[in-house]
Amino acid sequence: MIGRRWAGVAARGKNKEREGIVIHKKLAAILCAAALVLALSACGGNGNGNEESAGETPLVAEQNLVIKASNWQFDQPEYTIPKNTPVEIKLVNEQGAHGIQIKGAGVKLNAAKTSKVVSLDAGTYEIKCNVVCGTGHLNMSAKLIVE
Repeated sequence: MIGRRWAGVAARGKNKEREGIVIHKKLAAILCAAALVLALSACGGNGNGNEESAGETPLVAEQNLVIKASNWQFDQPEYTIPKNTPVEIKLVNEQGAHGIQIKGAGVKLNAAKTSKVVSLDAGTYEIKCNVVCGTGHLNMSAKLIVE
């Protein structure tokens, strides 16, 4: 009789252990699914790589500006473009991995997105490298003069 009682207790213990494993597996599956949903939603965008909203007509460039980047410097300290004129700004990495951000102009370029067409108001804009590229990264800047 004592043997049967302990056998029943041992069986119940194994069932609880199995239930715990099942709960852990279900919890792991739910957490994996939630992480996948979060990762996919963080990618965002509409899938076509175009930042223009659906209602806007894309600008057609009338001029081009090529900014060449090499280790810790741009090819020119200043670039000049005309105001209120659609200009395609293109980044060319000649040496190293670089990107650019033009503050106040809504321009961020890198290896994945190398050009953007903009029409800017008159002013002076700061161009900075936005990809950490080494020891001279913090000094990598230039000016964009729009006149």
